[in-house]
Amino acid sequence: MKQATSPVESSTGASPYVSVVIPVYNEEENLPELARRLFATLDTQPYSYEIIFVDDGSADRSWEIICRLHQEHPEKVRGLQFIRNFGQHPAIFAGFQAVHGQVIVTLDADLQNPPEEIPKLVAKIEEGYDTVGGWREIRQDSFFRRLPSAFINWLMSKVTGVYLRDYGCMLRAYRRSVIDSINQCHESTSFIPALANSFARRITEVPVQHAERTRGQSKYSLVKLIRLNFDFMTGFSHLPIHFVGVTGLLIALAGLGFGVFLMLRRLWVGPEVEGVFTLFAILFVFAGLQMFGLALIGEYVGRIYREVRHRPRFVVREELGEVERG
Repeated sequence: MKQATSPVESSTGASPYVSVVIPVYNEEENLPELARRLFATLDTQPYSYEIIFVDDGSADRSWEIICRLHQEHPEKVRGLQFIRNFGQHPAIFAGFQAVHGQVIVTLDADLQNPPEEIPKLVAKIEEGYDTVGGWREIRQDSFFRRLPSAFINWLMSKVTGVYLRDYGCMLRAYRRSVIDSINQCHESTSFIPALANSFARRITEVPVQHAERTRGQSKYSLVKLIRLNFDFMTGFSHLPIHFVGVTGLLIALAGLGFGVFLMLRRLWVGPEVEGVFTLFAILFVFAGLQMFGLALIGEYVGRIYREVRHRPRFVVREELGEVERG
């Protein structure tokens, strides 16, 4: 696998060594502090860098702040502005298509993942790893947020065959060859950490700090989290369909056995109506499972429908700096 250019070689060339991709959605309260801490951290490193802010259709002053940062640091800050909100992962895809660096780091704009951790991930890439994930060792989230996250991490590890403690942390680093492979994928919806792992040979994660959100509001509601997990499950595995199929077979066998039991009971005891409510309960279970299976199949069909239309994942309204998208 092609190795990344060394920091010394990159510092003498035109292209930066590290590219930091940051999706932004209504983060005007956090952007100035984020930029200050990014510059303070990266300016002390021996390698050159660039920061690409992707404004995902913000309704506040986020784009105005990004424009000001570009004017103050034209060689280090570039930006993309979407015409509307397309979502965090399309914003990261857009940033991937614009990067020039050999090591690409993704970072949220909410300051929950400290930008001071970036050198730790870059150093791990330089040890020969293809992707390095951040593991929020001490998460500053509520129990009701951490519990489903733990289940999803376990499920994703089983589905992908790559055990990681924290698939949900967006503080991650990738070798350029992995990003080039990702840019060749054109599906309309995808889950980036799992997609990157499918193109990487050596994968690891490092513990990183995690802070409480002090300004702004979380952009991931319960509905969006469920939507993201459905994208992952239906985009990387046929496990849900297999699960429904096996469950349906087991229920059918149980129903057949119960039918034989009722027939024998009728012959032995005679006609009776005491079990009518039990039959209704079983009927409702069957009907519910059928509706769930139909909805799951519809999810897969809907994904196929979105793909065959070949609509763009995002539409850019304005660009700051030199941006070349594949």
